[in-house]
Amino acid sequence: MVCDRCKLVVKAELEKLGLSPLSVQLGVVQLQEESIPNEVVEKLKNRLKELGFEIIDDRRSRLIEGVKKIIIELLYSDNEYPNVKVSDLLANKLHYDYSYLSRLFSETEGITIEHYLILQKIERTKELIIYDELTLSDIAYQLGYSSTAHLSAQFKKVTGMTPGTFRKQQAQSRKELDKVGKK
Repeated sequence: MVCDRCKLVVKAELEKLGLSPLSVQLGVVQLQEESIPNEVVEKLKNRLKELGFEIIDDRRSRLIEGVKKIIIELLYSDNEYPNVKVSDLLANKLHYDYSYLSRLFSETEGITIEHYLILQKIERTKELIIYDELTLSDIAYQLGYSSTAHLSAQFKKVTGMTPGTFRKQQAQSRKELDKVGKK
């Protein structure tokens, strides 16, 4: 789940099945129920799959979702981009060695964490360009780029166009957050 609407949809589906969600957050649901009958779990899995979600119940998948969640929260937080390495941030928050997280992410997702971060930054850049409230320099600073030129070069490498061209076209090429990095 990567947005408030996603959380609302998941909460509504849980309630339709007679479950009592105590908390629905990005990637984590806490239920009042101690256990859920298998047929209810299957109904929930099927319904969520129809809506484009999935239940993640193994440790490896939870770690991958944790990496994605931290990266998305990092890019969408109201604070400025922290002056800390993303590798250190992930290792500290998930309590795993970064090399393990990196290897697991690459094996599972088919791209590196670094490439996933770049793709997410470019999608965030597109969003901020479309909002037309910040200069490219402000966007570069907010997303932790060393310069506007660095952001522009990465933007062009990923999208095939400059940020200025994108701004002019107001292209509809944005991807849903959960689709970034997937073919």
